[in-house]
Amino acid sequence: MASGAGYASTVLCRIVQRPTMWLPNPISRLFIAMRILVDISRQTLNLHAEDGALLREYPVSTAALGVGEQKGSFQTPRGRHVIRAKIGAGLPSGAVLKARRPTGEICTPELVAYAPERDWILSRILWLSGCQPGFNRLGNCDTMARYIYIHGTPDSEPMGAPKSHGCIRMRNGDVIDLFERVALGTEVLIRAGDADSPASFPLSILDWRRGWCAIRPLREAVFVREHGIPAELEFDEKDQLATHLVLWNGEGEAVACARLLREGYLGRIGVLPAWRGQGLGKRLVAAALEEARRIGWKELRLTAMANKTAFYLPFGFEPVGDEFEAAGLPHQAMRCFL
Repeated sequence: MASGAGYASTVLCRIVQRPTMWLPNPISRLFIAMRILVDISRQTLNLHAEDGALLREYPVSTAALGVGEQKGSFQTPRGRHVIRAKIGAGLPSGAVLKARRPTGEICTPELVAYAPERDWILSRILWLSGCQPGFNRLGNCDTMARYIYIHGTPDSEPMGAPKSHGCIRMRNGDVIDLFERVALGTEVLIRAGDADSPASFPLSILDWRRGWCAIRPLREAVFVREHGIPAELEFDEKDQLATHLVLWNGEGEAVACARLLREGYLGRIGVLPAWRGQGLGKRLVAAALEEARRIGWKELRLTAMANKTAFYLPFGFEPVGDEFEAAGLPHQAMRCFL
């Protein structure tokens, strides 16, 4: 029998079409007791019971290029995920999979030596799907569309060191053990761990359709509950047409946001209390100015709370006119020429 995908093999097995188990909807998932935590800084995968008790700890290998969510980055995505599909049940250890189908090969040292550049996917696949739209789900940051798996790898590949092309590699015996223990819909949290810092938090530029479920609770916390702005004033029809900027922490939670209106206005700049004083607001304003220049605007305007005007002066904003009251609070119009 010829080997699959044009590769030579010294040990072959009969090609069997194995059923793939799918979770229909990763957001409205089944009740699953176990949870997985992948710690990129430690290069470990921990399986926890519902009460948090540690059941298993496995060494893993994540992306050589570090963490990131963008398509084509070859980086390991962060944040909340679920197991959307389980592939390879019943296959022998070391079975080679290509495009999520067994090729009929069994990985051997000779086969690896014959094709050293091949990205080996062995034994089992746990296909991950992101749960956080705008961060690791939908658009150019969709984990599932990036084909990010937990999968087996040749024994010659190191564990405990980042060497993959974005997936989470495991020893074959370990991934088979994990595969048997977890169900579809199991939560998977991928954290950068010690590698996380606010200066490296990713920034997304989104429309309302892709970002509202992360942006709305953030703005409710900052503007509605903290500052007492009525929700009917905080959220308006302009959100639908605006460009939204979001900063995410290492677990994929939106911690700061802003919006750019087509009329040339920057507004709704909010940072969650726990993340203030760490430069996130400055990053948002700098990114908004860069985006406005990219669009081709000649100036950018904003309305700041009167006690926050000093924050914007270093960016080139200057007060325009006198203070006025909005939503019961004193405000100041400001403008920056680009």
